[in-house]
Amino acid sequence: MRKIRNGVRGLAAAFIAAAGAFAFAAPAQAAPLTPVPQLDVNRYVGQWYQLAANPAPFNIDCVRDTTANYTLLDERNVRVENSCTTVTGERRGIVGNARVNDTAQLHVSFPGVPFQDSLDGPTNYIVTYLADDYSWAFVGDSTRLSGFVLSRSPVVDPAAWQEIRRVVENSGYNACLMLTSPTTEGMQDIRPLCTV
Repeated sequence: MRKIRNGVRGLAAAFIAAAGAFAFAAPAQAAPLTPVPQLDVNRYVGQWYQLAANPAPFNIDCVRDTTANYTLLDERNVRVENSCTTVTGERRGIVGNARVNDTAQLHVSFPGVPFQDSLDGPTNYIVTYLADDYSWAFVGDSTRLSGFVLSRSPVVDPAAWQEIRRVVENSGYNACLMLTSPTTEGMQDIRPLCTV
């Protein structure tokens, strides 16, 4: 129980620090987030592990093993199943839909979530970086309020972390505001990406 409390305190402190810094350090007039020129949805679907993300209220209780599982429904729609382990050790999740608006730009929606419950809508999921072998991706939105580092593996080596940080920063994000997402097999703590 003490370990969980310490983990919650660490998560809360990291979230507060990042949220406070975000108000003062968001990129000023960054260029529009550019999608990758081509996305093979058939290769993109499947299981992804979240390695880092911008803090958000909807995932504040996610402390480990955050995953996204994508299943192709038809040429324009992908089933989205997000799940994570919470501070109490339970798995929780939500199922939604991603509708392709244009190549690597999608509108992700979740039933019952305010402002995100319609299948059609503006792009809020832009694949802005994708490794040639589809081993990892960086996804964001036009405001850069959301950002996610996704990987096919829960474990990456130090060189890969440096590449991830470079891509995040080259995409106009502040790597010190993005927090790592612990995985059982990989990184065990939550910390700013710029310190990895």
